[in-house]
Amino acid sequence: MIEVYVKVTRNFQVTIPLEIREKLCIKVGDKVKFVFDEKSGKVYLVRVPETRIRLKSGRKLTIDEIEEIMKEGLKKCMS
Repeated sequence: MIEVYVKVTRNFQVTIPLEIREKLCIKVGDKVKFVFDEKSGKVYLVRVPETRIRLKSGRKLTIDEIEEIMKEGLKKCMS
């Protein structure tokens, strides 16, 4: 178990420590959620997986290429 103390700022913000970011693979722009367990009184930080696929081709895609990628994605969803 990793235990790290952080300070809450006047805006009620905290910095996620490096050790935790590395374990959860959190990068700039990622989303996280806080889960509060009322029974134990503990708060859990969970990385929210990205729900959409990002394509990086290094160039602009044509309309035909985009449509083909969408068709392939729909096939995967339907199977």
